[in-house]
Order: sequence, then structure tokens, then C-alpha cells
Amino acid sequence: VVGNLELDADGLTAEIDGEEVPVTTREFNILYKLLSYPKKTFTRMQLMDEFWGFDSESNPRTVDVSITKLRDKISAVKEVEILTVRGLGYKAVIHSED
Repeated sequence: VVGNLELDADGLTAEIDGEEVPVTTREFNILYKLLSYPKKTFTRMQLMDEFWGFDSESNPRTVDVSITKLRDKISAVKEVEILTVRGLGYKAVIHSED
């Protein structure tokens, strides 16, 4: 649970304020990974290898599309921000409520 976002690893579901957010399994896994290691930067290739597989035909920019979709889906969660680390990849930052 981060702010008003709740992830259920068993059900692979995400909820904001008790309302289910439609996420794909891959989007859930990326979000879960990023939030499990706040402030740790993951390269596009690390995310590709883990969530698309080594032999995937996908382009690393596919990661960008998934991140963009995730940002839109969790935009109501003010405590979580998925940042682009220029030239590297992505990281999640968790802001505490003041």
C-alpha cells in the first residue's frame, strides 16, 4: 500500500481508493517491481529482459509505452511518481504525505 494505491500480488490487481484499476499483468509486474525498490533506477533493458524475455521481438521503446500507460493509470496517486532517468531508464519515487 502506497498512499491510496493498493497492490495485490496474489490477484495481480491494483486499486486506487478501493476502485480497481485495469492493469495488464505486465503493467502490474513493472509497477510492483518499481515500488519494491523505490529510488532504484532500472534500465529499459533490465525491464525488457525481466518482463518481455531475452528473445522478445519487442523494441526497448516498448517499455516507454508501458510506463506511459502506467503513469496515466496511477495519476490519481499523488504519493507515487515514476520518473524517467534520462539515458538510463525509470525509477519510482514515493512521496510521503505531509
